Amino acid sequence: MMLKKSLVSLAVISSLTLTACSSDDGQNGLNGEPGADAVSSIMLNPVGRAVLNPDGAAEILQYHAATQAIYAINSSDATVEMIDASGLSSEQLSAPTSDTNLSATPLTLPTEANGVALGGANSIAVHNDLMAVAIEADAQASNGFIVFYNGLNAGTPVFLSAVEVGNLPDMVTFTPDGSKVIVANEGEPSGDYNNDPEGSIAVISVTDGTPATSATIIDFTSFNGMQNELEAKGLHFPNPSGRTLNGQVIATTVAQDLEPEYITASNDMAYVTLQENNGLALVDLSDNSVQIIGLGYKDWSGLNFDGNEDGTVSFGQYDGLYGAYMPDTIASFSWNGAPFLITANEGDAREYFFDVADEAACIAAGGQDYDEDDGCLAFTEEVKLKNLTAQAGSKLEALQAGGEIDDLRVTNVLGDADGNGEYETAVAYGARSFTVWDQNGLVVFDSGDEIGRITAALHGNAFNNGDDENEGDSRSENKGAEPEALTVGTVGDKTYAFIGLERMGGIMVYDVTNPYNSKFETYIINRDLTEGLSVDDGIGDLAPESLVFVTADNSPTSQPLLLVGNEVSGSLTVWEITAN
Repeated sequence: MMLKKSLVSLAVISSLTLTACSSDDGQNGLNGEPGADAVSSIMLNPVGRAVLNPDGAAEILQYHAATQAIYAINSSDATVEMIDASGLSSEQLSAPTSDTNLSATPLTLPTEANGVALGGANSIAVHNDLMAVAIEADAQASNGFIVFYNGLNAGTPVFLSAVEVGNLPDMVTFTPDGSKVIVANEGEPSGDYNNDPEGSIAVISVTDGTPATSATIIDFTSFNGMQNELEAKGLHFPNPSGRTLNGQVIATTVAQDLEPEYITASNDMAYVTLQENNGLALVDLSDNSVQIIGLGYKDWSGLNFDGNEDGTVSFGQYDGLYGAYMPDTIASFSWNGAPFLITANEGDAREYFFDVADEAACIAAGGQDYDEDDGCLAFTEEVKLKNLTAQAGSKLEALQAGGEIDDLRVTNVLGDADGNGEYETAVAYGARSFTVWDQNGLVVFDSGDEIGRITAALHGNAFNNGDDENEGDSRSENKGAEPEALTVGTVGDKTYAFIGLERMGGIMVYDVTNPYNSKFETYIINRDLTEGLSVDDGIGDLAPESLVFVTADNSPTSQPLLLVGNEVSGSLTVWEITAN
């Protein structure tokens, strides 16, 4: 059934079971007893919303408890938006996709630091009176900076200093005690791979509220020459090494290929996602030593998977299909005194273009393909499943013979175990799930196929929607609902994980109080799903990029809050959380 119109501000489900139905005729059964109403232990209602930029890019959020202010990166306008949330009440918004009962004051970010021209801001972190903003350099080859402000307690941030870090600082955070600022420097290559900076992690000490003037840079050069060993542990290294581009032979080291994405930290340890590499970096902050963990691959056989964009919910089970977890956001919490990690397994393929005069110039430069809009394709690992050459008698050959998921996006770097150019299996991007890991990188809980099944049950054929236009089932061949943002918070005596779905726009809530008994709690979405409408029609919150949990003690409503920054709709939405 196609949902022609669906405007959902809150959906609560305590459990959901989907059962396959036989096509054989059978006897009619007797009516059963009415079931009990589904009950969730918490409810979420939208109580605040602001559209910071109608053109999008309300990205990373932070909350300043002392002044009850929200700080949000607005990368489109190169500002930090300051939102006073102190006047919020528990009154639910009457029209949650359009209400704007919050207003923002922009703080203009610097355009240069130490003589280096700065580009866009990528991340923000707040601790007590200090704010840190990660800004990349305008030139691709140059290092970025962390720009510090103080004066938050007075409600007026004042520029304090700028500290150079690594290339492309993508995420910044404080340790819980505020003694260190930790930065994930992604170090992406130029479009033609002629310059490929090393990924790194920066640590900046903070003493009595004053950051150090320089950062300690932790690199991965000690792992150079260990790619085979790391791949055997479940890491992924997609790059054009060995090819010639623009007359230069590419030789990518492990340190260049590793690209830190997101960080969660205790006072002693930092846990960093290496998204494209399908791994984690564990940093001991006492001596800055690094361990790398590969996350391996999720087996989709026995789980429900929709990899076919046919406009309907069309789950199947596919032996020989795997998913690389490739997590984006990571969070952490403790259980029985031990640290546990939670990741949103978005997935991400590498794809880089560079400018050329025409298709002939692209071919001469060694490009893989040419597109009039994007230019010359330097490198991509992404292909459709049907375009892999299957080894005779393999599981992939059977998958291709079935034809149901021919257009599923997979990597051509994995699945060929003996390296003979013929593939035995297929590996898709992301795991369409969130995962709880122990500190050793072992899976404690994975949500399996629940995100797909639950959103399909609620939205019907409108599930797996895109993040800027309402077209149901338009992302099934490419990472599905795409879990990206994530945070953890405690309500009463229970710990919850909140997982934002970048494409679908909704937020899954799981009870992870006991990580070994994690269970689905509820689901919320603030989006008008009327088929054919788009972001320009003001259809609500699109592409949750950042989630922040606010405790009841720090909340203006005296109830816990969930703050959601939505990249595509440019909106900030505040959800109040109440316990049933």
